[in-house]
Amino acid sequence: MNKTLTKSILFATGLLAVFLIVTSCNKSSGISGTPPTLVTLDVTSTATGTGAYSGGLITTTLTQSLSGLGVCWSTSNQNPTTADSKTTDTATVLSYASKITGLTPKTTYYLRAYAISASGTAYGNTIQFTTSADLSALGGTVSTVAGSATTGFSDGTGSNAVFDSPQGLSIDASGNIYVADSFNSAIRKVTPAGVVTTVAGNGSIGYIDGPVASAKFYAPQSLVADAAGNIYVADFGNNMIRKISANGTVSTLAGSGDAGYADGTGNKATFNSPRGLALDGQGNLYVADQGNNLIRKVTAAGVVTTIAGKTTAGYVDNATATTAQFNQPNGIALDAQGNIYVADLQNYAIRKITAAGVVTTVVGGLKLSTLISNPGALTFDTKGNLFISDQNGRILELTTNKVLLTLAGKTATAGFVDGQGANALFNAPQGLVADASGNIWIADSNNNSIRKLVPPTGI
Repeated sequence: MNKTLTKSILFATGLLAVFLIVTSCNKSSGISGTPPTLVTLDVTSTATGTGAYSGGLITTTLTQSLSGLGVCWSTSNQNPTTADSKTTDTATVLSYASKITGLTPKTTYYLRAYAISASGTAYGNTIQFTTSADLSALGGTVSTVAGSATTGFSDGTGSNAVFDSPQGLSIDASGNIYVADSFNSAIRKVTPAGVVTTVAGNGSIGYIDGPVASAKFYAPQSLVADAAGNIYVADFGNNMIRKISANGTVSTLAGSGDAGYADGTGNKATFNSPRGLALDGQGNLYVADQGNNLIRKVTAAGVVTTIAGKTTAGYVDNATATTAQFNQPNGIALDAQGNIYVADLQNYAIRKITAAGVVTTVVGGLKLSTLISNPGALTFDTKGNLFISDQNGRILELTTNKVLLTLAGKTATAGFVDGQGANALFNAPQGLVADASGNIWIADSNNNSIRKLVPPTGI
């Protein structure tokens, strides 16, 4: 595959919206049916403090059609009902998203999901949340550490180094950044001072295990470094998970090289364009298997299993992970509790998979596609804040208080400008990683550069 074709595959933005129509009911009073169980989805507040997003997930088999659903909220009623403020959604889907307006900044609210059927109104659990002060004017400060708009393959310092569509990023204990330099089919290293060297790969497409000097990759997309100095690589074009050991040897951990879907060990397992990677404390890798629309797990011994999703693209939250659906899952990250967060590219959403296998939408979705129009990579900082690259030109933050902020860039505005907040411009930002100081490093893919964002104070 040549570089032009590779780019067309990586950034194709077809649109597929698949809804699962469901029915519901509540307490029966001479009416046949079983009341549903509703879960209220997490509440995310807007940066202005005047709006929020939430929704509901129906987790039981449903036997009656719905006449209405949404969320209801109150500042005083700790168990709000439809007699309080509410949204009204017209679609009856297994999970649904609601946009809430008219809130007051710095105010505590109680909110829960509801669903109305012939037998009454069923409610989900209540979530208490507090809107923030108006944070919309806050912005991070962006600078360029290495690379320039020039496309090529050259080591060096700062703008003298040259990349070709850098994608995923990782960081080691010394603060060195590792880059999946995709269209150079190479793994690069960037020191905090901006000195760039090549770790493995030589700029040509291929598949060779062995010493790093002769090893070859095919459009690597993401990578993650462990505490022992090993680097794991999602080798997108080779449909494999590769390992670069601390002693400088490249090997294949899992994947046969053929595009497909099979769980198994080592080369008995198959992937289809693996994209995102995350590593837990036990040495297990989590893979956003983009072409298969799945989330997979790879143990240190190379045993591959499926965590969530179906090979058919769709958008379904569910209490059972393997019946949930994704559409081109992209970035992936783990929080401190072991929950898996997924940037679900063509569903325009950030999804969450709990340890119990419950899949929900954290923010975004087909009805709220402008919130995160092209979610790319994800990373958590040490405080638990989640950072999101929107390939449409922005870097976003979902704070621990569930406030969604735009830290830098403008949506649908490509450019190459350092600066603060909306004055800074990117061109298809991809990989993200947070350093120990809370700074966010960004692979600005179409600018062939590694950028650094210092988040604002006062959040």
